[in-house]
Amino acid sequence: MAVTASMTNQTVLITGASSGIGASCACFLAQAGARLILTARRKDKLQALAEHLQQQFSADIYLLPLDVQQSEAVHQAIAALPADWQAIDVLINNAGLSRGLDKQYESSLHDWEEMIDTNIKGLLYVTRAVVPGMVARGRGHVVNIGSIAGRQTYPGGSVYCATKAAVKSLSEGLKLDLLGTPVRVTNIEPGLVETEFSDVRFRGNLERAKQVYQGMTPLTPDDVADAILFAITRPAHVNISEIFLVPTDQSSMFHVHRRPE
Repeated sequence: MAVTASMTNQTVLITGASSGIGASCACFLAQAGARLILTARRKDKLQALAEHLQQQFSADIYLLPLDVQQSEAVHQAIAALPADWQAIDVLINNAGLSRGLDKQYESSLHDWEEMIDTNIKGLLYVTRAVVPGMVARGRGHVVNIGSIAGRQTYPGGSVYCATKAAVKSLSEGLKLDLLGTPVRVTNIEPGLVETEFSDVRFRGNLERAKQVYQGMTPLTPDDVADAILFAITRPAHVNISEIFLVPTDQSSMFHVHRRPE
């Protein structure tokens, strides 16, 4: 990882920062000199990541253990940030998950609620808490982590796909609402990325999760973090509204080249 862009003295809040794309964003941005507010439910993983970034890059980090599904907790946590952490320059709405691959008419209501509460409502809660400050200060950038699943629906994934289609609509709508302000909005839509995503979807069934990436070379979390760093370091008059990135071995949700192993 070689980062040349500078984020010195900029404060970045990353949700779902304890692993995957969120953790990679933290690494890239720490190396670029950003001050980081890291949020996730798993405090132990956040602490381990913070210690690593402080040792590697002397990063300035504020830990905020938080479940984005809890609207009041989100509001209180953002409102209670110390004065020198209040001015958030970049928000990366990364927290998200998928559950199961059951048919829509057979799947668990709990799974639906968890996906909707995290991927849509959680994103909205954090955005609502952070963006007014950006508007008031006259600067800011919101990065939402969407998915190729927001473009194409696949069997067994309709509710997850609907949440990511919502992220696409919410990103576009937020940009419309912010027109006339300097605040920018970017929607990142990755294809297959090898993270804990499939482990979570299949509730720790590592063998089943491994099959998702079998015979092909998926994106890494670093690939996505690199694209995000590019988007947020453009000149102030440039808004990268959308980045749709897929592995070379993938051309659509349904077209993946897999080599025999």
